Amino acid sequence: MSPTTPHPASPEARAEIVLGVIGGSGLYAMDALEAVESVTLDTPFGAPSGPFTVGQIPRPEGPPLRTVFISRHGPGHLVLPGEINYRANIHGLKQLGVTHVLSASAVGSLRAAIVPGHAVIPDQLIDRTKHRAASFFGAGCVAHVQFGEPMDPGFRAELSAAAGEVLADDELAELHDGGTLVVMEGPAFSTRAESELYRSFGADIIGMTALPEAKLAREAEMAYALLATSTDYDCWHQSEDEVSVDAVVAIMRANVARVRKIVVALAERLPLRCEALPWPRALSGALMTDPSKIPAATRARLDLIVGHLLPEVTNA
Repeated sequence: MSPTTPHPASPEARAEIVLGVIGGSGLYAMDALEAVESVTLDTPFGAPSGPFTVGQIPRPEGPPLRTVFISRHGPGHLVLPGEINYRANIHGLKQLGVTHVLSASAVGSLRAAIVPGHAVIPDQLIDRTKHRAASFFGAGCVAHVQFGEPMDPGFRAELSAAAGEVLADDELAELHDGGTLVVMEGPAFSTRAESELYRSFGADIIGMTALPEAKLAREAEMAYALLATSTDYDCWHQSEDEVSVDAVVAIMRANVARVRKIVVALAERLPLRCEALPWPRALSGALMTDPSKIPAATRARLDLIVGHLLPEVTNA
C-alpha cells in the first residue's frame, strides 16, 4: 500500500455509505437491486455462506445507493444457524466496502402483543448461543469492544422510520420499535420451560442468528441494525399450536415482501456520506495487545479489521 493510499478500513477509505443486507429465512434475494454482479470471495476466516450480490438501489431523489446482499443460510437454505460462518460473512461485507449492515431475521414472539406477521426493531440482545466463533480477535491479538448498545442508534433510527413508513397502512403488520431479542443456539425450537424463562428475562422475541453476527459487525466497525419479523408464538402461548415449519414458512412468505419494501425505503432515507450517519469507531481504545507483539500471521489476518490502527511494520 502506497503512503498516499488510505488503509481500506480507515475513515478516509470508508467515507461513502454502502448498505449491506443479510437475508434471513425466506429472504434469499433482493429484487430491487440493479446493475447486479455476483461476487465470490475468500476471507482469512474461511468461506462465506455463498456469493455476494453487489448492485445498487435506485433512489428518486439522488444517486443510487451501492448495496451488497448475502443470504445468511446460503443458496437453497443449506446452513444451520450454528453452522453459519459469521466471521466470513461479515469480513466479506467489509471487503466489499459495506459501512452499514441491515440484518433481516425471522423470529418467534414472546409477547402476546407481538402477533405473527408483526415487525420488531430490537435494541437489545441476550446471548444464549454455544460453540460459535464470536470474535475476529485471538491468536496473539486481544481487543474488547463496547457492546452495551448492540444496535447502532443512528442507523437503527433510520430503519425504524423506514419501517414505520412502509407499515403505516398495513393492517396485518404492526411495528414494534424497541425490544429485547434472545438469540438461542437451535436448530430445535425452545422447550416450553425455556420459553417461559426467556419471558421472565423480559425478552420480547427469540431467534437463532443475530449473535455473534452483531458482535462481529461491531468489531468490524460497521453500523448494525436488525429488522425482525415474527412468524410464531414460540411455544409459551399454550392456546396456540406448537411451532411447525409449515406454519412458520407460510407467515414468513408474507413477511418477506414487507421486508423488501422496508429495505428500499431505508435506502431512500440514507445519506450519501458517513459523516452524516457515522459507522462506529469501536476499535479506538479497544486494542489491549502491544502492536509490536502481534504475530505476523495474526496481523495479516486482521488487517482489514484493525490494520488502520496499527503502526507500520518496519524491518530492522
